[in-house]
Amino acid sequence: MKKTVLLLISTLLVAAGCTEREAQIITTLEPIADGEWQCFHKEFNLLSPSSAEMRIAADTKYWLWVNGELIIREGGLKRGPTPTDSYCDVVTDVNNLKFGKNEVVVLVQYYGRNSFSHRVTATPGLYFDLDSKLDHIVSDESWKAMRYDAMWAAPREDDLKGFRKYRLAGANVGYDARKALDFSKDIDSKDWSKAIVVQRDKSDWGNFVDRPIPFWRWSELRDYLNIERKDNEIVCELPYNAHVTPYIKLRAKGGERIKIYTDDYWIGPACSFYTEYIAREGEQAFETPIWTNGHNVLYIIPEGVEVLDLKYRESGYDADFVGSFKSDNDFCNQLWKKAQRTLYVNMRDTYMDCPDRERGQWWGDVVIELGQAGYVFDKEVHKLTKKAIYELMMHQREDGVIYSPIPGWFKQELPCQMLAAVGYYGFYTYYMQTGDIETIDAVYHRVKRYIFDVWNPSNKELVDLRKGGWFWGDWGTNIDHEALQQCWYAIALKGLAEQARVTGHGSDAIYAEQMYDKMIHPFNKRYWNESLQQYRTPEYSDKPDDRVQAMAVLAGFVPQERYETMRKFFKTHYQSSTYMEKYVLEALCKMGYYEDALERMEKRFGEMVAAPYTTLWEGWEYTGARGMKYKSGHGTYNHSWSGGGLTILSQYFAGIEPVEPAFRKFAVKPNLATLNSIESVVPTQFGNIELSAYKRDNSLVINISIPESTEAEVRLPQGYSKLSCGDYSGEIVVLGHGKHTVIAE
Repeated sequence: MKKTVLLLISTLLVAAGCTEREAQIITTLEPIADGEWQCFHKEFNLLSPSSAEMRIAADTKYWLWVNGELIIREGGLKRGPTPTDSYCDVVTDVNNLKFGKNEVVVLVQYYGRNSFSHRVTATPGLYFDLDSKLDHIVSDESWKAMRYDAMWAAPREDDLKGFRKYRLAGANVGYDARKALDFSKDIDSKDWSKAIVVQRDKSDWGNFVDRPIPFWRWSELRDYLNIERKDNEIVCELPYNAHVTPYIKLRAKGGERIKIYTDDYWIGPACSFYTEYIAREGEQAFETPIWTNGHNVLYIIPEGVEVLDLKYRESGYDADFVGSFKSDNDFCNQLWKKAQRTLYVNMRDTYMDCPDRERGQWWGDVVIELGQAGYVFDKEVHKLTKKAIYELMMHQREDGVIYSPIPGWFKQELPCQMLAAVGYYGFYTYYMQTGDIETIDAVYHRVKRYIFDVWNPSNKELVDLRKGGWFWGDWGTNIDHEALQQCWYAIALKGLAEQARVTGHGSDAIYAEQMYDKMIHPFNKRYWNESLQQYRTPEYSDKPDDRVQAMAVLAGFVPQERYETMRKFFKTHYQSSTYMEKYVLEALCKMGYYEDALERMEKRFGEMVAAPYTTLWEGWEYTGARGMKYKSGHGTYNHSWSGGGLTILSQYFAGIEPVEPAFRKFAVKPNLATLNSIESVVPTQFGNIELSAYKRDNSLVINISIPESTEAEVRLPQGYSKLSCGDYSGEIVVLGHGKHTVIAE
């Protein structure tokens, strides 16, 4: 008893002493190269495990075992929130801690170089701070650390025909089971070196910013839909395109090399990631730690290896699929569904252009993605948008210029994409989805500086052509850059005016609106070609640009008497990419040509929707991976910038969009065009908006379920003359919480 009391007092004194210590950044004695792995180990005693909170950061990704249980898979976020700072995970409910002795093992993968989605530091390593009422365990020189030689960056393999691209952060993984430690058991680290402490000012890590998005969602191990063996290659079918970590159980003699990758490993001349596993003798199981994506997982199995089981684990951003769309047109249903799936595989540390070739947060893509996200996922998705907004604006250069993708080494401004980001379709759309005025206010002056001081310091009626770092207006050819930039700038002014107003900068709002008003007449005078009946820059000599016509409509430059001319134009001109096509379709809807929008949507996306993939392509044609229906080429089949049709179907055909921030008040205006019925669910922070609309004789029946604390403004659909709901009738019917039936006649 006396010994127990003395031990308790001693532990309390140690714990009290530890509370004065600060966690340090620690690394290994051995040098760590690009794509290599480190292992850190610590044993300690706890008196109050239930109250513990953990802060942990790494360069770059980490896996955490507590008392033999893997409690965090792929922790950490690619860097960083600013050009100099890093993210830090915060865990308030640390699983598997216990009173008394505890053991922690942290495995860290060091990306080791900059990319289109990561800014590397000079220090591979770990930061660990576990704090409770009576305990404080920190990373310091008392930890044991080593370079983990059982894992490495597997090199290019000729039979996989690939190489690591400069755009892509991370590395292939090699794993030698003969050298590997079993982290589910007690670790003997007495022969490891002591961890090396790196001073914060010399680490290149900067300050820590708490992780602003959830930890990843992980499934249990799952069975493949189908498994087919072809010589030494086993092809395993996934139910859809997803982020997966493949698993294998096998029996081997030892030393055999197994390669694991997906059908999406090849992207033209570039490649994604694969895993090489070296077997030990006997029965064993292995799950690759890094995620990859595709429709099929492929295992290359050498002779002498007996495969006992094959499975996969799915992971992804932790948000629920809530929104939906369904009509009597299967094309629309499949386009919406494919766009939803494409959006999800392009969400993780950041929004991405694609999950395979580069994983870059290009803001042209992000604007399309955040517009879709509000119609698909629960409120957790908005944290990813908020993170993207802060990252973009916190990387603003000293001269006021913003650029993307962020984070990363690429510092080139893409003028049209940047205007799209900060304007109506970017930041302001996020505000209308969420009501998050705090974020809009935090970045407001940076946005204002970019729009006013960078783009138009002389307060001209029309802005000068801006080439930026990358003179990019869209993919493809026949891009009328000058006229296109005027439209994007006008739309940015409209977005800034709204942001100024809600953040209390009323004079800025008036000024932005005045600048916008001054653009309308000069734009039409300079760019409207009466003889050709189209908008174009006088010096532009290529084919007519449908992007310019669409953006002129959305900017509000096109007088209504020209709508029919625009309508005829869009029936014969198809220059826009899958990215800009969203704006063409929206322009048709804005002008009231819903049938034309649906017809064009089917014409443009028909082949993509009919293709044997669950996701959408980067371009109008896809020449994809080896062995697939489409032969090898440059683009990806995972590009969410092609998913703008989802937003069009939910916002314009189902007709649901916010009137007040966070959908506290929302419009309902279903326009079915040639459709006969639509069902739609739109998530809000107050609950789900549920709509069903169907044609009956010469009327349209609209059933709407309105969440608590919200209000619906049901507007007269095109082609009808009156709305009625009980005692209410007219062109607009305002309804409160509950279920209602409105008849359009």
